[in-house]
Amino acid sequence: MRMPVIAVTMGDPSGNGPELCIKAFVNGGFYGKAGLVFVGDLRVLENASKFPGMPAVRLHGISRVEDALFEKGTMDVLDLDIFDDISKLRIGCVDTLSGLAAFLSVKRTIALAMDGKVDATVTNALNKEAMNKALLETDGRYSDGKTHFDGHTEIYACYTGTRNYCMMLMHEGLRIGHVSTHCSLREACSRVKKDRVRDVIGLVDDALRRMGIPRPRIAVAGLNPHAGEHGLFGMEEIDEIIPAVEDARQAGIDAVGPLPPDSVFSEALGGLYDAVVAMYHDQGHIPLKTVGFVYDRDARAWKSVSGVNVTLGLPIIRTSVDHGTGFALAGKGVSSETSLVNAIDAAISFI
Repeated sequence: MRMPVIAVTMGDPSGNGPELCIKAFVNGGFYGKAGLVFVGDLRVLENASKFPGMPAVRLHGISRVEDALFEKGTMDVLDLDIFDDISKLRIGCVDTLSGLAAFLSVKRTIALAMDGKVDATVTNALNKEAMNKALLETDGRYSDGKTHFDGHTEIYACYTGTRNYCMMLMHEGLRIGHVSTHCSLREACSRVKKDRVRDVIGLVDDALRRMGIPRPRIAVAGLNPHAGEHGLFGMEEIDEIIPAVEDARQAGIDAVGPLPPDSVFSEALGGLYDAVVAMYHDQGHIPLKTVGFVYDRDARAWKSVSGVNVTLGLPIIRTSVDHGTGFALAGKGVSSETSLVNAIDAAISFI
């Protein structure tokens, strides 16, 4: 059986993505399990390998996936050759060249998967401000005329021609699909519509079945406090969410709700449900990061930063870390690679 090949983006070069790539490659235990190709800039990764406390690694620059060695201790880097002069790299801040580099890494990675060169893709964090400034300043010439993307998910949707998709976060037994993500809270409320809620329930159900859960039990969170209290605190549950849940149940999906959002995530974490459908970004992100992100009060440092982001509905596999670019940590060699290792493992599980 052929070993799966996974493309991993470098992330924003000004952030901690490059050093996380090296740490995950060295410490992740992927040799013989999957072939990893890191897509980005060879000079950036060479620079990251010199940060304090970084593990030893041999970097192998390639221009095609077919040239990867997949040897133990050798990190294959598909070099986009963006930083012709490493002195242009500004670490720990929003930088347009880094934003462009991060975007081009993602775009190339998507193309590799769409062309069948890799079996799955994994993304490191990019900075949306840096990326969109770069696309605007270059008049979209690197992005097919587009000068704005809300984030990774929208880039993937654009370059795969996908219209029906959603974000699902995972940490251990907690899995959360999202009806909306990167928009204002006011707009998020307006996006809670029957068809969209129903689509997300279906996407989550399909993903869990692919993960080996034969009949997933899916909880659907309400939008309003106490899931609306039968219309006392809002009508979205009655007008939009209940019809979506009923439609899903008629299609054979074991969905329940809407349930009070202040307790449903604890129930899912305890095993009562296999996944929760959240109505907006923070409703889903806050509970998962409360569990997955652990800050050590005594050490005044992050003890753990864990969580995986999966984009559902795409024709290709995409998982991601569920944290930001870590500008404050970049260059210090102290960032934890746990989330990236988990994201790579999750990608393998979907193949």
